[in-house]
Amino acid sequence: MKLQALAALLSLLAVTNATNINNRHANIAHKRQEASATASGSASASAAASSGAATSAAASGAASAPAATSDVGLTSTPSPTATDVPALVSISSGMSSGTTWAPTTTYSPGATAPVSGAPALPSAFVFQQGEWPAQDVVPPTDTDEVKQWLKELDGFTIPDISTTDGTCAGSPDAVADAEARGWWTCGGYTRATDITACDEKMHWGVSFDDGPAMYTGQVLKYLDENSLQATFFVVGSRVIERPGILLEEYMGGHDISVHTWSHRPLTSLTTEQVVAELGWTRKAIQAVLGVTPTTMRPPYGDMDDRVRAIALAMGMVPIIWSRGSNGESFDTNDWKVAGGVVSAPESYMAFQNILGNATELDTGFIVLSHDLYEESVDMNVGYYLPAALNYDPPMTLESISQCVGIPATNMYLESNQNTSFPYTNHTTGTDVNGDGSVDNSTTAAGQSDTAGNGASASMSVVGLAHYSVVAAGLAVLGFL
Repeated sequence: MKLQALAALLSLLAVTNATNINNRHANIAHKRQEASATASGSASASAAASSGAATSAAASGAASAPAATSDVGLTSTPSPTATDVPALVSISSGMSSGTTWAPTTTYSPGATAPVSGAPALPSAFVFQQGEWPAQDVVPPTDTDEVKQWLKELDGFTIPDISTTDGTCAGSPDAVADAEARGWWTCGGYTRATDITACDEKMHWGVSFDDGPAMYTGQVLKYLDENSLQATFFVVGSRVIERPGILLEEYMGGHDISVHTWSHRPLTSLTTEQVVAELGWTRKAIQAVLGVTPTTMRPPYGDMDDRVRAIALAMGMVPIIWSRGSNGESFDTNDWKVAGGVVSAPESYMAFQNILGNATELDTGFIVLSHDLYEESVDMNVGYYLPAALNYDPPMTLESISQCVGIPATNMYLESNQNTSFPYTNHTTGTDVNGDGSVDNSTTAAGQSDTAGNGASASMSVVGLAHYSVVAAGLAVLGFL
């Protein structure tokens, strides 16, 4: 297992004033609320859209944000590469809203999927209020669906680790035990089962969190114009709200991964609540696309060995963004611009540091960006991505599956052709819909029954390190 002791980060976060952190994240939670309230998708945004950010500093280095100023550190102000992106100094929290992006393509039910072996697109998704939990709140745990999903934990040892409040400042006992817990939030601890970096030096795993959203279409347009693919970590509450955008992401060849239902720090939730967060998001994605992701990302990066075990038991391998040898995070901090924590020029300067840090790594790296807010999208398509594409030495920008060598087929349960990614030990099978019937089971030969009929599917085991470490890592960590 990999334990990355990041003492400097731990010390910084441990002394941070929790009240200041909560106030900063409250700004972001408010913007999420505004985004949901103006939604044009098929779902009713009836629940208060609290992102959970107000209770978590976990992730993205909120503790160390500098005061917002105009152009600190810039010797010259870069110009946007896209005509629909404002000047850098004009991008700020609360700026006048620009164009929102509706789906541009309609896909018919039965259309061929972009992934070999994946089922054709299902019937068009129609939101029905009573069929889904309230948006942006932790789903209840007493439903029939959650009871079925809990059965997927059978055969796994889920570590008995107490919950936290998602922050270092608010959970001192957990901080003291962070290394043993494998707690990423305080100390940056990861395990062999986590995907944390790209395989080859100067390869960037491009990813976007928290959508599908009103401005995701601008990201898709930029990626398409530059022949780039990315990984989208989607929130279940947004999936049922904007299924057309999710379809465009998937049909455009981008990776789709689980990012929970309500975007809460997962170490703050009970095991049953974590199962509900992952299960409902997985179900929403499958209802819209017909496929079930085999990967996930915890909101704020907030994950420990208990959360890992639950995700892996449900067939989802955790993906986190990279950190350098000195603890520096490959977080664009685009969310800080949206939250009014830093200015756009300061964020751009911080991004220049990310590019510089990349040259010091022996591997590639995974970067955290967001597509939920207009400010974040403007920063990414107008400044971050163009800077990376024009960087010297050259960088290769890819989806995370591409940069770690995972075939597209193995990113989804229905088309997965590998016996050890994700690791499966289910005696009851995977019940994605939570209706009590097995959607995917494991045969005696250890091969996936993607048809659900008890017969082994043809398998081709790809000999990549990311596959071989999962089973071994689970055993070492005592999850089995």
